[in-house]
Parts: sequence; structure tokens; C-alpha cells
Amino acid sequence: MSFDNHIDFWSNDYLGLAGKEQSIKITGSTGSRLISGNSKAVENVERQLALHFQSEAALIFNSGYDANVGLFSSLPQKGDIILYDEYVHASVRDGIRLSFATSFSFRHNDVADLEKKLKKADRMSPKASAMGQGTVFVAVESLYSMDGDLAPLIEMSRLCEKFGALLIVDEAHSGGVFGKEGKGLCEELGIADAVFIRLFTFGKAYGAHGAAVCCSVEVRQYLINFARSFIYTTALPEAVYVHILNQVERSKQDILRKQLQANIAHFTKSVRSTSSSADSPIQVIAFPDLELCKMKAAELQDAGFAIKAILPPTVPAGAQRLRICLHAFNTKEEIDRLIGLLKIN
Repeated sequence: MSFDNHIDFWSNDYLGLAGKEQSIKITGSTGSRLISGNSKAVENVERQLALHFQSEAALIFNSGYDANVGLFSSLPQKGDIILYDEYVHASVRDGIRLSFATSFSFRHNDVADLEKKLKKADRMSPKASAMGQGTVFVAVESLYSMDGDLAPLIEMSRLCEKFGALLIVDEAHSGGVFGKEGKGLCEELGIADAVFIRLFTFGKAYGAHGAAVCCSVEVRQYLINFARSFIYTTALPEAVYVHILNQVERSKQDILRKQLQANIAHFTKSVRSTSSSADSPIQVIAFPDLELCKMKAAELQDAGFAIKAILPPTVPAGAQRLRICLHAFNTKEEIDRLIGLLKIN
């Protein structure tokens, strides 16, 4: 079914930047960043992104998937431990599978369970190793795309500081949406400096492509030399890097975030989500019956709304839901029509 003429309540284009007309000339990059795909212009974009996100350095990967796979497969070493939220993105999980580190999951957004696992990891880590092994990494997302809920990052940051663990936060869905000039949830909460690595993807609120790992200069240099998803792939065309920076500049307009938050507030005033945070652009409506969920999605599509049901195995069995994405460009009238069709008190 084509959704070309439907009202968008399903894309990650939260600020409406993806549809803005561009005037960029695309030419091929010709090779990997380590060979012919690098340039002063590309490195300047990374410096500007680091300044914007208040990071010591930044490294652009071709996608968020590439960034997480490259990061988690190369940085944690044998003898290290990775603790990850059970709902963390598949790209993080795939990177962990390729790592030589030991890994354990903790219950979703459960600070108490994280502390329990950190205590266990503290006992397991050979901190006196001559190789410097025994580092504990904690991997979470700031905003989870299938539930629309925010991580308790302040509490998690405090726990990581207490146990000497390194917190890695994927800000894929919160970049551009939260924080001053859209610098992310960590910035909004005032913990950006306490986070070891933040990852921002540009295919969502920024309406572009690619992803940046915001980290120290040392980590950046390490990833350049050891992250296989960075080394063994053709670089993006130079114009795409410049486009990323242009879209980040456009995203600084607070009027877009204010309109987005106004639309979120209008929706959540009438529709009670089962799991989503009240200020999240992703609102999830759970259905106990699989067929009812499918029928409701079809009804909304027939009414002209681009909304899809999220079904197992994407989510656990019995956890089917409608995933509704709100945007700065959705009108009050469109949202009211949607609320009426949802028929939820």
C-alpha cells in the first residue's frame, strides 16, 4: 500500500526538515575515509558538529547502524563488560555480538536492576590487569523508538560514576528534539559532560543521513583505526557531509521544537499512551489483541493516515501496538481527526 498521499504520523522526520528543498551537487567520494574519501571539508564538518554537541571530537559514520556496530565491536576489549538495556537498538546488539567483551542485559529502564548488574560486574572485572582491561560500559538509548519512553539518564549517570562505568547514550531519536538548539536529552538534563560517548543520527529529526559519534579525541582516533564499519566502506559523498551540517544548523530553530512539543501536548492531553513519555514525539498505543491492532491500523490508513501496526517479532509476542510519530508540521486539525478515529478516552 502506498502512503504517498497520506498524512504523516509514521516517519522520524520530527521537525519536518527532510522535505526541505536542497541545492547540493553530489559527486562520488571514490573510496574509504582512510584513502580517497576524506577531505578538509569533511573534517571541518566533524569539528563543527563537535562544537555544536559540546564534545571534544566527533566522527561521522555512514549510518547509525554502522556507527553502533563499529563502536561496540571494536572499543570494548576482552576482559571488559558491556551492560545494555534489554530494549537497546539492534545495531548495538549486533556490535556487542562482534565484540570480545562479556555482555549482560538489564531490565528496560530499571535503575535498580542496572545497579545490581553493576555490582556484579564490579566483582568480575579484573581491574588490576596490565592490559588495562576490566572496563565496564553501559549502553542505553535516550529515547526508545518502539515504546516512546525516555531513559532515566540522571540516575544512570550517577550509578556509572559510582561504579566507575562508562555510559554510552544513543541519542538517535532525541537529537534535534530535546535540549538547547536540539543538542539532545543529555544536554537538556545537564549530564553531557558525564557521558563517555553520545551518538547522534541524522536521518531522523535532522532530515539527512549518517551518524556522528561524539567522543574524546583519543576515542575518535581509535575508531578511525579499528572500527571496521568505518574503515571498510566507501565514504559518503562530500556534499552529504556538508548537507548534514546544514541540516543541523536548520534544526537550531527553537520554533520548530516548540511547535513539536505543542503538538505532542495536544495529542497526549486526549490520548493516554501505555508506555510513552508525555513529551515524547513517539506515542505508543498498545492493543491486547493482534487482529484488533491490525484492523485499527488498516482503518487509519483507509482514512488517509500513514500509521502502521508494530507487530511481533519486531516487538515481543502479545506486545503489538500502533506507533504514532508526531511532527512540528502536523496541524491541530489533523491531530484532532486522528484522536477521533482512535476512540480512546
